[in-house]
Amino acid sequence: MTARRTVDNAEDAGATSAPARVGYGALLRTPGAWTFLVPAFVARLPYAMLSMGILLLVKDTHGSYGTAGTVTAVAAVSQALIGPQTGRLADRYGQATVLVPTVLVHALSVGVLIALALGHAPAWSLFLAAVPAGASVPQIGAMVRARWVATFGAEGASATSAAKVSTAFAFESVTDEFTFVVGPIVAAKIATSVNPSASLIAEAALTLVGGLVFATQRRTAPARITPRPGARRASALSSPGVRLLAGVTLGVGAVFGGMQVSVNAFADSVGQHDASGTVYGIFAGGSMVAGVLYGVIAWRHAVQQRMIASYALLVLGCSTLWAMPNLVALSVAGLVCGLAIAPTLISGYTLVETLVEDGAKTEAFTWLTGAIGLGLAVGSMVAGQLIDANGPSAGFLVPVIGAGLGLVALVALRHLLVAPGGAVGAGGADGATAADAAPSEHAAARQLVGAAKG
Repeated sequence: MTARRTVDNAEDAGATSAPARVGYGALLRTPGAWTFLVPAFVARLPYAMLSMGILLLVKDTHGSYGTAGTVTAVAAVSQALIGPQTGRLADRYGQATVLVPTVLVHALSVGVLIALALGHAPAWSLFLAAVPAGASVPQIGAMVRARWVATFGAEGASATSAAKVSTAFAFESVTDEFTFVVGPIVAAKIATSVNPSASLIAEAALTLVGGLVFATQRRTAPARITPRPGARRASALSSPGVRLLAGVTLGVGAVFGGMQVSVNAFADSVGQHDASGTVYGIFAGGSMVAGVLYGVIAWRHAVQQRMIASYALLVLGCSTLWAMPNLVALSVAGLVCGLAIAPTLISGYTLVETLVEDGAKTEAFTWLTGAIGLGLAVGSMVAGQLIDANGPSAGFLVPVIGAGLGLVALVALRHLLVAPGGAVGAGGADGATAADAAPSEHAAARQLVGAAKG
């Protein structure tokens, strides 16, 4: 999920060649790729089913959207805060060692939540049960990204291996978008066709089976990084750049959350509730298309510049949502927003990988994934309150404010997004930051895959 690196190397007196290009076909022909991609997809689909499943079940058993929304938010916040810790443990002890107990705890926790809801237990007990259910969601997406880095890092530091990582991250972004679109639909269909508890049962079963099969694929797993005796293992969040990326990714999550609630409310207000899925699907579909295209372009601009540009497009698109007079206009504005989502996330995941050492990559990816979930939960709640007080259009203020704050932070602190030992801008000590200059081909390759050999 990144962009292709430019082959401009100042150290080589300006010699330039075409950026490396790797297509999706070449990526998927990587030996061993399908052995972890298939179970990973099975285990990732429930990631987007959990919130919808909890919402539908608790609403059915307790008759309150307020209670259902709060239980859902508790699970999302727990996932956002605890998920990076499981990612950190996976870096240290290996993915399988962490994943197996995690999916077992998740299945048990979801089972307890279902039993409490069906038993009409007090709301506080549902809040308590939602904590382990959310905290134990396996961080499969982060683990898959770490496997891609390890796989291509073994090929050595080159422009081609760096381009493969770029294409892999784009592929993962599209997969994330697909699961976020399909997961809630699957959960809602099961809940309405069978019963509300069935969607959560399916979520737990898919997580358990997919997670356990994924854990058996040890050959493609990253090697454990054993710290030197007496060395203190730093968290990925100790990097200022990682903290910045997590913060600006919260803004992207707020766009997701604000759009979900506000689109539904707007469609209801014009008497076309059934159209809300189509409008949101256009938004998410735009992101998927942009992600696919982004992954096959050989970019000539630095990834920092690309992230700022796509984030600015996101803010521009979100700024018009509140003024849309009908669902057709809202769909067009949502499409513009969607086109910026995947490129922004692709760039973010690319950058965060270069900012941490080998033993913290899974954790770093998980902080971004958790930030999206946390931003989504907060954005949904704030948008709901604005809608209740001021009408459906007010909810669309959440995406533009969330994304706007993220853009301000990104532009003001972009100098933090330079990997240790990365390329230095032409201005050097005179004030031009490295973020303003495209890294050389060799520097990019070193940043993306050089350390992954471990």
